[in-house]
Amino acid sequence: MSIADFVRDLTAQVVTVAWFMFLLTWFIGWALKGSPIPFYRLKRTGQSLIEDAVVAAFWLALGSSIFSLISYITSNISYPTPPPPQP
Repeated sequence: MSIADFVRDLTAQVVTVAWFMFLLTWFIGWALKGSPIPFYRLKRTGQSLIEDAVVAAFWLALGSSIFSLISYITSNISYPTPPPPQP
């Protein structure tokens, strides 16, 4: 396993956990905002969680796209091979 494979696997795991956290925050935000509890502060907290989740999803998608592009470019670079040794 090379260092590039290690970084790619670690990034995939971190991105997976981050998307899970986005979904969890999104659901909790909507549950708080749509709850029948008449507390404005609780509903505003739900709205704030939804807004934060959307911004986090945007940056997560942008960051993982850039990382995927860099990974694709580096995996397709052909390094020049040295000439064979002269006898």
